Amino acid sequence: MMMKTLKKLSFAVLALATLQASAQTDKATTAKIIAEKNYVFVATSALPLNATDVNNVLSRMPGNVGAGSINLNGSNYDVKVVGDSIIAYLPYYGRSFSAPINRDDSGIKFTSTDFSYDAEKRKKGWQIAIKTKDTKDSPRLSLNISENGYGSLVVSTNNKQSITYNGYIAEVAKKD
Repeated sequence: MMMKTLKKLSFAVLALATLQASAQTDKATTAKIIAEKNYVFVATSALPLNATDVNNVLSRMPGNVGAGSINLNGSNYDVKVVGDSIIAYLPYYGRSFSAPINRDDSGIKFTSTDFSYDAEKRKKGWQIAIKTKDTKDSPRLSLNISENGYGSLVVSTNNKQSITYNGYIAEVAKKD
C-alpha cells in the first residue's frame, strides 16, 4: 500500500515537473511572437473526438494510459506559423470519411501560403482562427493560447472528424 502511494506521488511530481519545464514563454514573449506570426505550436497530447473507439484499439497495446488522451511528448508534432506560411505536421486519430491513396498522406500534414489569420486578444490569452485556402481538405485551425504559452488546437477538415491537441507555443528558432 505504501509503495503504491509512493509510486503515484513520484509520478505526479514527475508529471508536474515536466509540465513546468515545457512552458516556453512568458507573457511578453507570447504576445510578441503571436503579433509577429513567428511561433510553433508543439503538440504534447491528442484528444480524438471519438475517444471511445480509439481507446478500444489502444487498450490492447502496451503502455496504454486510456482516458481518451494520447501522449505525444517527444514526438516532434507541431504547427509552425512563420510570417506568410503555415506548416502542419500532426498525427490523426479518429474517423476519416475518405481514405488517402498514398499512406504518407495520413495525418494532418500541409504547407499553406494562402490562408486567413485572425488573432483576437482575450481576457487571459488569445484566440486564433486560421483557415487555409490552398490545401487539400481545407483545414481550419482554432488555437487558444494562454498568456504563459500553453494552448489547445482544434483542427477541423472536410473529410475527417475534428481533433484537439494540447501543447504549448515557442518562438521559432532563427536560422543563421
